[in-house]
Amino acid sequence: MQRTYKKYGWMFVLPTLIAFTIGFIIPFIEGLYLSFCQFTTVGNAVFNGFSNYIAAFTDASFLRSAGFTVLVAAVNVILINVLAFALALVLTQKLKGTNFFRTVFFMPNLIGGIVLGYIWQILINCVLALVGQPLLKLNATAGYWGIIILMCWQQIGYMMIIYIAGLQNVPDDLVEAAKIDGATDWQILWKIKIPMMMPSITICVFLTLTNSFKLFDQNLALTNGDPNHMTDMLALNIYQTFYARAGKAWKGIGQAKAVIFSIVVVLISFWQLKTTRSKEVQQ
Repeated sequence: MQRTYKKYGWMFVLPTLIAFTIGFIIPFIEGLYLSFCQFTTVGNAVFNGFSNYIAAFTDASFLRSAGFTVLVAAVNVILINVLAFALALVLTQKLKGTNFFRTVFFMPNLIGGIVLGYIWQILINCVLALVGQPLLKLNATAGYWGIIILMCWQQIGYMMIIYIAGLQNVPDDLVEAAKIDGATDWQILWKIKIPMMMPSITICVFLTLTNSFKLFDQNLALTNGDPNHMTDMLALNIYQTFYARAGKAWKGIGQAKAVIFSIVVVLISFWQLKTTRSKEVQQ
């Protein structure tokens, strides 16, 4: 049987490998090459060295978007994971209606980002109008916190489900033994549950971190970078560079920004995975 697997196993991997190569590897390599070119279409690309990368790193709007994205990602990762974990703790208690509340908290994740952006734009503008504050198009602070609120509302329920699964996998005998030894609920949480849940924490932090950096559709619908591109995140800045500016030079600069963005997200993701996985314990 093992010989059969070794002989024919590649046949089962081949379709996925072909699809991955066509859909990701080849476009990524071509995109990497285009980041060193000036072009309007793939067929008329002209190599121009590192000038696109120099222009990207000297673009004040790109650097401002990078700083804004980091601020959004940092707050998102903390708030989403803390609140999702707290909800998971509550909804793993023996309470009535826990399945109903799990469903209700998870439902926002099923709504598309564009729809969520427009819904929250209306809600936040209504609140701002009631308190006499400038609307989102003129209010960068409200735009920042609007993105945070939107992302928390959408993702907390999804992360909550992952944390619930992690909590349910904590061995009951460890918890009972700790209670017999006189451990408090707080000590059980920090000394037993959280260390045993590190795989779930790794997954949730990875998802919230990457989703925050890749955020595009919610940003586009909620603020569209207003006021004066002060709430542009990196993905929206790249989109506007590539599509909203005329001339073949901007296509190459937009492509260079996309490559830089991809490398940064990959490096941060690997660092996060290495950091959190090092704290995982074997059950």
